[in-house]
Amino acid sequence: MVIKAERGKIKREYLKQAGEIIRQGGLVAFPTETVYGLGGDALNPHSSEKIYEAKGRPSDNPLIVHICAMEDLEKIVKDVPEEAYRLAEAFWPGPLTMIFQKKDCVPAQTTGGLDTVAVRMPNHDLALEFIQASGGFIAAPSANRSGRPSPTMAEHVYEDLKGKIEMILDGGEVGIGLESTIVDMTVSPPVILRPGYINEQMLRQVLEQVEMDRGLLPDQGTLHPKAPGMKYRHYAPRAEMMLVEGKEKIAAEKIIELADQEEMQGKRVGIISCEEHKNWYLEHLKKESHPLEILKIAGSLKQEETIAHNLYRILREFDEEKAEVIFSEVFETPTMGTAIMNRLRKAAGQKIIKC
Repeated sequence: MVIKAERGKIKREYLKQAGEIIRQGGLVAFPTETVYGLGGDALNPHSSEKIYEAKGRPSDNPLIVHICAMEDLEKIVKDVPEEAYRLAEAFWPGPLTMIFQKKDCVPAQTTGGLDTVAVRMPNHDLALEFIQASGGFIAAPSANRSGRPSPTMAEHVYEDLKGKIEMILDGGEVGIGLESTIVDMTVSPPVILRPGYINEQMLRQVLEQVEMDRGLLPDQGTLHPKAPGMKYRHYAPRAEMMLVEGKEKIAAEKIIELADQEEMQGKRVGIISCEEHKNWYLEHLKKESHPLEILKIAGSLKQEETIAHNLYRILREFDEEKAEVIFSEVFETPTMGTAIMNRLRKAAGQKIIKC
């Protein structure tokens, strides 16, 4: 069942129905400011098991618990350090997830067997109303089949999970388009386990010290398994995907060369560019007929939030258009570049061509 919001609001009767589905152990997809989440009762182990089953997600990959009130945090975690209160004051509600030692009321099925729990308070009115209607504790990874690009529209959720969940709350397209930043508060200094909209510089304005997990750096091994949604390959289109890294014009020329080689073999090729570079590709495509090459513009380097907002939608569009190979520029932008490139590297399976 898909319930569409009217002017950003869901009728109270449907919110009550969604809450009842959760209380009965069912699953409801809902929008947040980052991506759509697949919600179940965080304190019901069977609900978490259903989430893993619906997504096809490994059960050792922890889920994020979403809350709607600050006082609920202490009900599920053993200790809230002073630094966490400072971060919550600065960024909650918002796209920040913090990891704490869990209380026994949070089942191991929700935390992937870990003794820690990831918690966030989304900055989305419909999400907060849904969480409250459901009892206050919603376990929710992104509402997609495991490994696929995260959903930024209700249509994406339906495409991946139709017939597997009871309800989808359609609040329209989300705002940010990339998952929340994850910070481990069980260590000192706190460690960023997943980059997001709230970047390292923003966190340093609140905390004296914060470190970046070395696993987030290219070619530095695997990520800490505490980070929900980051232990396995994610965000991937069906096509083989490669990133091309180098000086802007040289990288574009390499992408064109590689795309032509694949097209000559009869493959349908996707190209991801920014607004500032699109004319290089358009000029090439105009010179000769390239019926198997698809150009998509992720957004502007000057407005880097547009790249984050559009990324997952573009990857899904390539699937719809049956692209077999995708070549993407890299987007090392100053504010969201770390988060954008983290998702792109994982979508490409760390395949990077340097030129």
